[in-house]
Amino acid sequence: MSPDQSPAEPMTSALLPGRVGLFVRLAAHPGGRTGLLDALHTYADQISAEPNTEAFVIALDPEDEDIVWLYEWFTDEAALEAHRLSQPFTELVAAIPDMLAAPPGLLRIDPLRVDLQTAVLKDNASL
Repeated sequence: MSPDQSPAEPMTSALLPGRVGLFVRLAAHPGGRTGLLDALHTYADQISAEPNTEAFVIALDPEDEDIVWLYEWFTDEAALEAHRLSQPFTELVAAIPDMLAAPPGLLRIDPLRVDLQTAVLKDNASL
C-alpha cells in the first residue's frame, strides 16, 4: 500500500497485455473548446455501444484553452477497428471537423498496466 492510499480506498490494478491505445490531440478554433467538449460528451454518453473500448478519457490542456486531449484504449486491434466503424464514432467524426483548427494529432501507444483507486469511480458515479 502506498503512503497516500488509505484502507478505505482500495487500489485496482491490472496488466493490459495486447491492448491498443491512442492519445489524441484536438485543437479547437480559438474560443471553440466548449462546442468541441459538448460533441465529445455526447459521444462518451454512447460509449457502451463499443463494448471493447475499455477507457475513454477527456482531458483539458492546462496550457492552451483551445486544446482537448483524449486517451482511449481498446482490447485489441479488432476493437479499435470496431470503434472506428461504430455509429457513435461516425457521428462524432461528422460533427467535429468544422470545430477543429487543425487535423487531430494521433499517437499510438500500447497500454501495459493500469492502477486506479476504486473510490474515484464510486465518488463520481453520478457523472
